Amino acid sequence: MKLTTLFYQRLALSSYFLLIAWLLIWHFLLTPDKSTSTLFTLLLWILPILLPFKGLVQSKPYTYAWTNFIVMYYLLHGLTAVYAIEGERIYAFVEIVLCCGLFTGCSYFARLRGRELGLGIRKLKEELLEEQQAFENHKRD
Repeated sequence: MKLTTLFYQRLALSSYFLLIAWLLIWHFLLTPDKSTSTLFTLLLWILPILLPFKGLVQSKPYTYAWTNFIVMYYLLHGLTAVYAIEGERIYAFVEIVLCCGLFTGCSYFARLRGRELGLGIRKLKEELLEEQQAFENHKRD
């Protein structure tokens, strides 16, 4: 694995684990909401971020790519909290920074590692040329 790929993997993983820790600290220690149960808070804030855990630890580029969809949930929460919850702006800002680190790390790692492994989406031009050749060979037979 190249050095730049390794850098983005470490950025993604460190942001990922820090985000999990931050969510636990924020929602259970700093501002525990008494109107919701602990189970509900775990399901709403912790469960979604744990879904890609195995694939991230195993360095699967596809998991790094789709983790970004989950990160958007937390980024939107952070952006909304910065705007709407005056007393928690600094907490939300930390969440936004961690989400940006995770998004950047996941995006670049998935792209670079995918290239290293030869995984990639074929260009439409190549796909069309292959189909045309197959069609012409079929017509000759």
